[in-house]
Amino acid sequence: QVQLVESGGGLVQAGGSLRLSCAASGRTSSDYAMGWFRQAPGKEREFVATISASGRTTYYADSVKGRFTMSRGNAKNTVYLQMNSLKPEDTADYYCTGLRAYSREYATKSSNEYPYWGQGTHVTVSS
Repeated sequence: QVQLVESGGGLVQAGGSLRLSCAASGRTSSDYAMGWFRQAPGKEREFVATISASGRTTYYADSVKGRFTMSRGNAKNTVYLQMNSLKPEDTADYYCTGLRAYSREYATKSSNEYPYWGQGTHVTVSS
């Protein structure tokens, strides 16, 4: 089992920055691919970013590409989502996810492949 705990959400003005963190604990969490998803009020959950266990493979949603950066901490059991140039449409609950993949280079945009989910952290971007 892997437990995921997000932090770093809050209120920020448009154009500002936030860094979300996700701390993973449990069995060999450093071998897990990790992802971020978000869900805005009244909207479906959507993919934001993912990173492989090695840290060498990342994918981003088109809506955040060039503004958001996902990375792994030195201890490998923490992942970050650096969010710059935030827009009001980035307002959502952000969820950290994890999966133990067959390859340390594997990463996926599909929410169905992630068995582990955090409780979420809320981000509000004011205009």
